[in-house]
Amino acid sequence: MRLLKVATCNLNQWAMDFDCNLKHIKESIAEAKEAGAVIRLGPELEITGYGCEDHFLELDTVNHAWECLKEILLGDWTDGILCSIGMPIIKGSERYNCQVLCFNRKIVMIRPKMWLANDGNYRELRWFTTWKQKDQLVEFQLPPEISAALSQTSVPFGYGYIQFLDTAVAAEICEELFTPIPPHTELTLNGVEVFLNASGSHHQLRKLDLRLRAFIGATHTRGGVYMYSNQQGCDGGRLYYDGCCCVVVNGEVVAQGSQFSLKDVEVVVAQVDLDAVASLRGSISCFQEQASCKTRVSSVAVPYNICRPFNLKMLLSCPQKIIYHSPEEEIAFGPGCWLWDYLRRSGASGFLLPLSGGADSSSVAAIVGCMCQLVVKEIANGDEQVKADAIRIGNYTDGQFPTDSKEFAKRIFYTVYMGSENSSEATKMRAKLLADEIGSWHLDVCIDSVVSSLLSLFQTLTGKRPRYKVDGGSAVENLGLQNIQARIRMVLAFMLASLLPWVHNKRGFYLVLGSSNVDEALRGYLTKYDCSASDINPIGSISKQDLRMFLRWAANHLGYSSLAEIEAAPPTAELEPIRSNYSQLDEVDMGMTYEELSAYGRLRKIFRCGPVSMFKNLCYKWGARLTPSEVADKVKHFFNYYSINRHKMTVLTPSYHAESYSPEDNRFDLRQFLYNSRWPYQFRKIDELVQESDGNKIAFTESGDHKKLGATAGVGGMGVVAAASGNPKAGL
Repeated sequence: MRLLKVATCNLNQWAMDFDCNLKHIKESIAEAKEAGAVIRLGPELEITGYGCEDHFLELDTVNHAWECLKEILLGDWTDGILCSIGMPIIKGSERYNCQVLCFNRKIVMIRPKMWLANDGNYRELRWFTTWKQKDQLVEFQLPPEISAALSQTSVPFGYGYIQFLDTAVAAEICEELFTPIPPHTELTLNGVEVFLNASGSHHQLRKLDLRLRAFIGATHTRGGVYMYSNQQGCDGGRLYYDGCCCVVVNGEVVAQGSQFSLKDVEVVVAQVDLDAVASLRGSISCFQEQASCKTRVSSVAVPYNICRPFNLKMLLSCPQKIIYHSPEEEIAFGPGCWLWDYLRRSGASGFLLPLSGGADSSSVAAIVGCMCQLVVKEIANGDEQVKADAIRIGNYTDGQFPTDSKEFAKRIFYTVYMGSENSSEATKMRAKLLADEIGSWHLDVCIDSVVSSLLSLFQTLTGKRPRYKVDGGSAVENLGLQNIQARIRMVLAFMLASLLPWVHNKRGFYLVLGSSNVDEALRGYLTKYDCSASDINPIGSISKQDLRMFLRWAANHLGYSSLAEIEAAPPTAELEPIRSNYSQLDEVDMGMTYEELSAYGRLRKIFRCGPVSMFKNLCYKWGARLTPSEVADKVKHFFNYYSINRHKMTVLTPSYHAESYSPEDNRFDLRQFLYNSRWPYQFRKIDELVQESDGNKIAFTESGDHKKLGATAGVGGMGVVAAASGNPKAGL
């Protein structure tokens, strides 16, 4: 048996904080060595942090990375252990995203990334170039100060692998695994048995299974040991890197790290038998045949044995059940951990949330409550870094520290119910009850006097006073009156966040939390610069449907039972007067349901559908209950409001990325914000298709079968109800 002990890790790095990142790297190496591992794998670009973005274009960033690597190599950190360390490197006039493979205080090989992530949230081609010379390793001249310090002038650079006396090891960096022809396919045929995948992969709801299936598939039919390391935490942007480092052997997971954690350093160790890899490959006839005519890949010889001989006292890591979190747990833990990183690294002393008693703001409150629970739990588990951060943020003295999540929440979390004459007693009481369950410092504020003052000022200026539509006012008046309330809440929230700590003799400032969801952003159902205009938003990329599932889960699993009643209540902005024959409802105001919005969002972004393609798809999907004419009206209604409100996406609060159809303009969904909202060409094409369908009297059912139709009906369902209702979240 050739026994090999390996270590991979989750590291909570912070872009451009070299001291923090170097400390975590050293801690992970120390833990790996203490466990007896002879290979240590770290995440992609771990020295600089993955999210440096245009800082990668600065020479200082690359130079500082070399300085940190030099400090590692001049110590005993790499003695007897192969360390894969991620950093940017400039070779000639090109900048590469690299894994630097170090052993016994020397750089053995530098492996540049060959396929870069350049879609969705990623723009690696903006900062790096791909390595294209696959047929050879070239000599890379080390920077003079590094060369002098290490007594090493050059190092092999390029695509290849390391050949030890008893096994072969190669890197496969993040995106490369997911390409149509990943490097490991030919590396396995060249005898590579251990693969090192350094990654910077963000969390997205329901995404983990895709990643794990890729690791399993890479070794299930080819054999091999696949090690995966990832960033974990918020390194300074909208993404939360969700860790889940792991080791896979011959298609079976034998070690798995946490997906959501407040730990800065988490090391996972596994002991594997490489003979099991050789045995599997030797038993597959087609593998043998293909290996006999393989394309040769260059290698670097390292004359050392890194495997251990057979020992009865050594235990192998056995296959284990993969740990998956439910979407509800992902919503609780992912944004909760992201908020903690943002809070402890921003210098803020806590959060302030405008809590309306509705589903969205209550979801944010529950996530903050979950964060407080996680902090107390990690302190109880002995995490000294979490403890130190909590003592500082919570302003504890005399050796005290958080032991109760509600007590901790009281110190770092303000909730404010900002009611008006249009608010109901029910939402007011729900907000108060939830605040008590979480433990926040809760305030009840009436904004009517401020609204009245502004309206009086307007009347003095113009001689007119606007009225709500239920009182005979126009759509323009109705819209203006609602927007006044919404924007007053934004001003009040920021004033309280900056001054309440001073009132309570606390240091620092509080961050204002937003609570608009991804569906409302997609539709533009939010007032520009209202209380959705906050510092950060933990639910800005989560759908309404997922949030409602989360509320039901949190009512039982987080101990906030009032969330069940909040989830059951119909969503309403409460910005118009309540009458016996009228009550404002979000879905009526929008002219579409949240379920429909999710369908529109996925077709628009994930399936890249314009209006005509969306119409065709929805005719198949909804054909059993809607006519083509009704589908057409719905699609037109959506694209009309999507386009007239697209400008709001340019000022969306930075939000946690969790959903692949997010309309977030700054990083993820790069589209114009000035549209011809009539879509004349596209809508005309839809009309032609509808007329053709009416002529044939044929539509499609959900199963794809044809059915005869009668006369074309009017708009069904939510259709175009309130298309010009003047709701505050539909206009400017």
